[in-house]
Amino acid sequence: MGTQPELRPNIPSGHIPGSFNLPFGEILDPHAGTFLSPVQIKERLEQVGISLERPIVATCGSGVTACALAVGLHLLGHPDIPVYDGSWTEWASDSATPKAP
Repeated sequence: MGTQPELRPNIPSGHIPGSFNLPFGEILDPHAGTFLSPVQIKERLEQVGISLERPIVATCGSGVTACALAVGLHLLGHPDIPVYDGSWTEWASDSATPKAP
């Protein structure tokens, strides 16, 4: 599962089914260290297939960087984006949850 090996021991690589991959660094200006403009953030979301018309839950590997994605969405006028703080570590550790490669 997954295209990159998982760095955390005993956690398989993969993702939550139906999720999209947008690393938080993709919504930051690498030179200024600030968030991109709302227009640029929206473009990044659309490039990976994320629709602002559908419910969004921010997640990541451990629940920390998902917060940056939630802030980016807040800048777009979506202040109530939940963060799944268990993220992939919790999801992948549960044998009952579905996993996608």
